[in-house]
Amino acid sequence: MAEAGKAAPSARLDFHAAGTRTFLHLLGNTLLTSVINFTVWFAITFYVYLETRSVFASAMIAGLFLVMTAFTGIWFGSLVDHHSKKTMMLLSGAASFVLYLVCFAIYQSVPAATFKDPTSVTLWVFVTLLMLGVIAGNIRTIALPTLVTFLIPEDRRDKANGLVGTASGVSFLVTSVISGVLVAAGGMFYVLLLAMAVLLLATVHLWLTSVPSGKVELAEGEVPEPKQVDLRGTIKVIRGVPGLIALILFTTINNFLGGVLMALMDPYGLSLVSVEVWGFLWGFLSAGFIIGGLVIARVGLGKNPVRTLLLVNVTLWTITGVFTIQASLALLVGGLFLYMCLIPFAEASEQTILQRVVPYHRQGRVFGFAQSVEQAASPLTAFLIGPIAQFIFIPFMTTGAGVDLIGGWFGTGQDRGIALVFTLTGIIGLILTLGAMGTKYYRGLSERYLHTPAPADAEAG
Repeated sequence: MAEAGKAAPSARLDFHAAGTRTFLHLLGNTLLTSVINFTVWFAITFYVYLETRSVFASAMIAGLFLVMTAFTGIWFGSLVDHHSKKTMMLLSGAASFVLYLVCFAIYQSVPAATFKDPTSVTLWVFVTLLMLGVIAGNIRTIALPTLVTFLIPEDRRDKANGLVGTASGVSFLVTSVISGVLVAAGGMFYVLLLAMAVLLLATVHLWLTSVPSGKVELAEGEVPEPKQVDLRGTIKVIRGVPGLIALILFTTINNFLGGVLMALMDPYGLSLVSVEVWGFLWGFLSAGFIIGGLVIARVGLGKNPVRTLLLVNVTLWTITGVFTIQASLALLVGGLFLYMCLIPFAEASEQTILQRVVPYHRQGRVFGFAQSVEQAASPLTAFLIGPIAQFIFIPFMTTGAGVDLIGGWFGTGQDRGIALVFTLTGIIGLILTLGAMGTKYYRGLSERYLHTPAPADAEAG
């Protein structure tokens, strides 16, 4: 372990170590389930938009997903801390399977015209159940970084987190291609069949994989924590780390703005190309995730991931402000590809910071709390931005004053209304990030990370 005040050089991952081998099995299993859950999410977004042609409906799907994420994160984190992580990952897959099976029955039993009406109650019951199936997979995204802490030595965790980013990239790469092709071939029929088959396969693999319990031995006289959500205790831990609340707040604000991309990117892309082309484009773009993750796995995040996180966000918001400034597919693809390359750096930086400054036995709840709070902002954006884009920005750039003001160089039409939302979002995000770099909270968290030894690793249980 590095001495306080010094940053030890990051060692390479030892792929022959037992902990690393177990981590790779879990990473591969999580990759398999993430692929199928993201496929369902992408597919239902594509499918509903293509059936209803409603930007509002696609924004509601994004909002529904993020609301569920926000309200379940703290609970999921408590389950991960208080129960066997392998058991919780198995239950996650089982819940998704059952929900997808119910949705398959609904899809086969109602008239096709039901899914063309954006006001159909059956449509939204179907969407909600699908989103619950996808959300159940979030238990894995909370459990996996805590297992990185348990299985991987501290000086190698940033690189393991980079491999997690690579796995996310692979999942997006495969997902976007699969979902576009399957929706074009048979709506949601083949999507749901594939989802159930893959989840069965992943469950069998995880069942056969030996995973340590990850329990922490209590010190003499220490009283076991009650098996409850314990929000008050989690907040106390977070408040005890200088700048950690500010980090979560910063990410929350970023997600508030990032909800714009989530809600409007598919309608924007589908206004330019067919669903098949858009799916294959996302496959290419998601290779950026893989590249970024592999770079982290190779060179790490530098001695101060807090600084890395903020510098990455400066670049991300700059890209957001310019990648749709003209109606150019090349500009869109180039900007998004660079954006995807940098996302793993932001995600791995936050995970590495939390793994260092938060005690292991609290990490599930802190990761869950961070997920809930950070994602709570995006639903508001997703719910608001659909109507705002539909009824303000699109008319503004189609028949409104924007046509005369900036239409001559920016372009006009529905896609340019959405593009204007992206440009304004990038400018706001850049201003906020530059402001955050000058605060005492940034300096405080940096000092805490650099000058405090990492918490002791958990004992194998």
